[in-house]
Amino acid sequence: MTIQGSVWLATATMPEYDVLDADLDADVLVVGGGVIGLTTALFLQEAGADVVLLEGGRIGARTSGNTTGKVTSQHGAIYASLLDRHGRDTAQQYATANQDAVETVAALVDRLGLECEFSRAPSFVYTTGSEDLRREAEVAAQLGLPAHLADTQELGLPVQATEVVRFDDQVQLHPSRYLAGLAAAFTRAGGRIFERSRVTDLRTDDRIEADTEPGRTVRASHAAVATLLPIGTVGGYFARTRPHQSHGIAVRLPIEAPTGMTISVDDPIRSTRPWPGGGPNGLIVVGSDHETGDQSDTNAAYQGLVDWVGSLWNVSLQSEYRWSAQDYSTPDQLPYVGKAPGSDLLVATGMHKWGLSNGTVAAGILRDTVLGHDNPWSDLYDAGRIGDAHAVAQLVKDNLKVGKEFAAGHLQRVLGAGLDHIETGEGGLYDGDGRTVGAYRDHAGDLHTVVPVCTHLGCPLRWNQADTTWDCNCHGSRFTPDGTVLDGPSTTPLNQPDA
Repeated sequence: MTIQGSVWLATATMPEYDVLDADLDADVLVVGGGVIGLTTALFLQEAGADVVLLEGGRIGARTSGNTTGKVTSQHGAIYASLLDRHGRDTAQQYATANQDAVETVAALVDRLGLECEFSRAPSFVYTTGSEDLRREAEVAAQLGLPAHLADTQELGLPVQATEVVRFDDQVQLHPSRYLAGLAAAFTRAGGRIFERSRVTDLRTDDRIEADTEPGRTVRASHAAVATLLPIGTVGGYFARTRPHQSHGIAVRLPIEAPTGMTISVDDPIRSTRPWPGGGPNGLIVVGSDHETGDQSDTNAAYQGLVDWVGSLWNVSLQSEYRWSAQDYSTPDQLPYVGKAPGSDLLVATGMHKWGLSNGTVAAGILRDTVLGHDNPWSDLYDAGRIGDAHAVAQLVKDNLKVGKEFAAGHLQRVLGAGLDHIETGEGGLYDGDGRTVGAYRDHAGDLHTVVPVCTHLGCPLRWNQADTTWDCNCHGSRFTPDGTVLDGPSTTPLNQPDA
């Protein structure tokens, strides 16, 4: 039987924290309990600041607890592209920043004594087609990364690879146990964490004030928003990024699994790493990437991964766990980290699905910005930049797509029959007495209904059958079947049809 949920969250004991039940004051407010928020909070608390961290759900329960668990400077075949597009200085800074992040994570694991299945392993990027990875290997090596063109047999996967680049001495770990360790270290140092305390509004005046869903307020001199995408309309990042969803499975092979980390450059992209909890035959596979909310059959995304594994090893199998994760891309391949335009708020977004390394870089930038220190990567990840001409053109294209989705998505909606016809485990759009209703009947037989319109900026929502969520293709907000916010930028639950 396949378990719907992250293998990492299912095999970690996460600490629990209280709901915020009183107004508070602090030096620094951190919003978001993923890898960026927890690392930033720990860095600042250890530097002597009084830090409060607010998490809308449970710490590490969303994107950071659903990653592949790779901490690497090898981000697909990115370095030749960065060099061609941005020049050597930018490519050099990105390479150095992310390799430094690998060592920062390793040092934190060692210093804090974290039990998180930490290990060193090579990371491979490969092609089975005509992609030229020789230049990628040459550029990465010139930038000082531990990279070289490898023999195809080193890959360890039974694929017909034509070229392979190997990065040595990279890191893989159990991300949820790592996050649990960061949270414990932060609170030991005097930091305060509050879960199920979603921030619904942020105001800046002499101090920053954050209102929370429980009806309490936190006031701070500084605030870092590390919520995948900044909430609401802060900085306009909802219009400067695109949301992408990837899917993951954990399987046991009939033979010993490859020991290295791998990722392809050919579509569809497939990423693998060992699964220690599955024994020597355990394997994690991630891929089937698509923009959030634009897949009509999300079950097919998971099945595609299972079928790929089965074809490689000529076996019939099913996944033991399956889950998805969401992240945002920027039009120029670089994250946005630092002060949001027109605001005193600090933000970090657009990690391009490399959040354990890029997110660690981001945490250092946020720490140094709060403390008034120089950071070598702050200009590289400048949160206020517009980007080059190519980036501007991509932004225009992306926002035209969003406009089309907003205008046409409300009209071109296929409705099911009445609500009485919904079977257990089924969900989607239905005709509720002449009105479009989003509905799902859970496995206990209870019916959940919502108005399927995003409370961020009014875009139509799509039903995600595999993950049982309502997803917004415009800006990536996601909601549970009863309308509770899972991921922003929305901060408000979905409306109810009878409201």
